[in-house]
Amino acid sequence: MKKLNLFCLAPLAILLLTSCKPATDTTAIKPAIITEAVKYDTDDPAIWVNKANPAESLVIGTDKDADGALYVFDLNGKIIADKVVRGLKRPNNVDIAYGLMLNGNPTDIAITTERMSHKLRIYSLPAMKPVDNGGVEMFVGETGAEYRDLMGIAIYTAKDGKMYAIVGRKSGPTTGGYIWQYLLGDDGTGNVKATLVRKFGKYSGKKEIEAIAVDNELGYIYYSDEQVGVRQYYADPKKGNEQLAIFGTTGFQADHEGLSIYKLTDSTGYIMVSDQGANRFQVFNREGTRHKLLKIANVAARQSDGSDVVNIPLNDTFKHGLFVVMSDDKTFHYYRWEDIAGKELSVR
Repeated sequence: MKKLNLFCLAPLAILLLTSCKPATDTTAIKPAIITEAVKYDTDDPAIWVNKANPAESLVIGTDKDADGALYVFDLNGKIIADKVVRGLKRPNNVDIAYGLMLNGNPTDIAITTERMSHKLRIYSLPAMKPVDNGGVEMFVGETGAEYRDLMGIAIYTAKDGKMYAIVGRKSGPTTGGYIWQYLLGDDGTGNVKATLVRKFGKYSGKKEIEAIAVDNELGYIYYSDEQVGVRQYYADPKKGNEQLAIFGTTGFQADHEGLSIYKLTDSTGYIMVSDQGANRFQVFNREGTRHKLLKIANVAARQSDGSDVVNIPLNDTFKHGLFVVMSDDKTFHYYRWEDIAGKELSVR
């Protein structure tokens, strides 16, 4: 990897550092593993870390079709057939959360947006058993299919233990309510219920909002306003609905897509943003509300929509973390974090 042009570090240019573009190696980073193919159309992955045995961690990925599914892969990219959930009506995005109290027990869950039914579908981990009583309806009261067709999902776990679903859709108003936030809990039968707590979020109206990510430790929500930039808000509904920042507004070839956060510490790390049309990820600093471009990482995955990353050692292949990226050939690509980091980024 090439280093930053030293001219960018000249004393007179320090105040203009944000305008200096990182050098980029145009060679695509190769994945360590490519998963077995799904039936129709991969869209978004999520990584579940088995805290008792990290080598038994799982990757859950959506197969986006009217006859869709949630696929479950091991760390070798093999499909675990008896865990695959089939018969879903166009599952779009998926996220993971740890320790939701159901029937008095902390339960890890995978949540996917079932676009055609306008429902969240929720499954316990690692068993992948339904805990949603047939699905939890979203955007109730909205008219028009596009205002209820689910797209993005991210889970915010607050420091007090409360868990929230941050949900997006195919279309919505330009101000004050494209994104809805729901408090999750037990409905009294061991299934998940969702209570609406706020509506927020600006929208350019240019295309759509799909990718959503939450930083639990710093308390931020990020979402990609496609062809515009990445918007940042507080995750705590009590802190208000003001937009804190928008970044990545230049240098993208097409859509702003998948978002994932690599954490070096509780307060530092990187925000990865898929530059879908260019088959690359633009990497920004995580902390604060001023997000500078640090690196552009070209990947072998094609037209990547969704991604996820974890920062812990999982096995001998993924000693410093795992970065999973959707590719448009019906697969997901597994990358070693150190391969993504190169010389420009740090490794935990």
